[in-house]
Amino acid sequence: MEKDQRIRKRIFPISIFILSLVFFAVITTIQMKIIGKYIHADEISAVAVTGVFGFWFLGSVIFTFFTGWQVRKKYTEPLEEIADAARKVAEGDFSVYLRPRHTKDKADCLDVLVQDFNKMVEELGSTETLKTDFFSNVSHEFKTPLSVIYSNAQILQRQEMDEEQKDCVNNIADASRRMSSLIQNMLKLNKLEKQTIIPEVEVYDVCAQLCECAVQFEESWEKRNLEFDADLEEHAYILADPGLMELVWNNLLSNAIKYNREGGSITISETSDEQYVRVSVADTGLGMNKNVMKHIFDKFYQGDESHATFGNGLGLAMVKRILELSDASITVESTPDKGSVFTVVLEKAQKTNLERGGENEC
Repeated sequence: MEKDQRIRKRIFPISIFILSLVFFAVITTIQMKIIGKYIHADEISAVAVTGVFGFWFLGSVIFTFFTGWQVRKKYTEPLEEIADAARKVAEGDFSVYLRPRHTKDKADCLDVLVQDFNKMVEELGSTETLKTDFFSNVSHEFKTPLSVIYSNAQILQRQEMDEEQKDCVNNIADASRRMSSLIQNMLKLNKLEKQTIIPEVEVYDVCAQLCECAVQFEESWEKRNLEFDADLEEHAYILADPGLMELVWNNLLSNAIKYNREGGSITISETSDEQYVRVSVADTGLGMNKNVMKHIFDKFYQGDESHATFGNGLGLAMVKRILELSDASITVESTPDKGSVFTVVLEKAQKTNLERGGENEC
């Protein structure tokens, strides 16, 4: 009953009735004048009939356009606005607000829909804030005890003990290290989502950075007998935050190693044109199906349950958020059992930026 009282009933809109009445009165008047002219002339010729039908045809066209314009203005455009806002909310933007088109005393069904939509977005935003605050608080509380557990496990590893005890201590150390990594990633992602981390952009050589990141994983790929190949230009300058971009490359390289096959290969390639720099990280690993690819950038999502212990499902979510803050994009191509290719597209630093930033060659 409450909603019925809020909605303004419009079974017979007065404004449309008046406009229609005036319109048809004008058309009828013109028609009568045409017919009257030929009646006085004691003849109704084909010209008169054609004229009458012509006016009615023109009137129908005008009335159709007018009705379509009214429907679009009053219903189609508001629904398109609501659909666009719903799409933004689905993508995680809870700052969306729609303005009602009428005052409360003249509210119709669309106004009520807008009000309920705004209330829903407000509730979703509150829930998201509560969730991120919970993650942040829990992460901070876990950091200290995990650090104590890991430190004590390291001390125990240096002590004399039998094989069974060593296995137990190593398991404790490994579990605490993975948990610590999860906590750190949760804190980083939380800061990125709240935008408390502001990118400190500068001009630098991304090719040099890629080489430095790759070298850090040399021991890891050699341990798994992976072939590593790099196809990079001599220099490619971008305007970005080097610290944040290092997280992107490290996550992509780490995944390429984790989910690769024993004896497989990893390829980093980089190309550029006048406007963009494109960096691809390809592997010959497990690959992904289309359903997994839809969710790989979601937090805590791990498509391959058998390899769930490799990570915590936050790496690619962090990569996606960093690239959004950097006005960059990422795409993925993958085939099950054949491998995946992640491609990052960044804006190339222009000459004016290079002159301000200087050519800091590594």
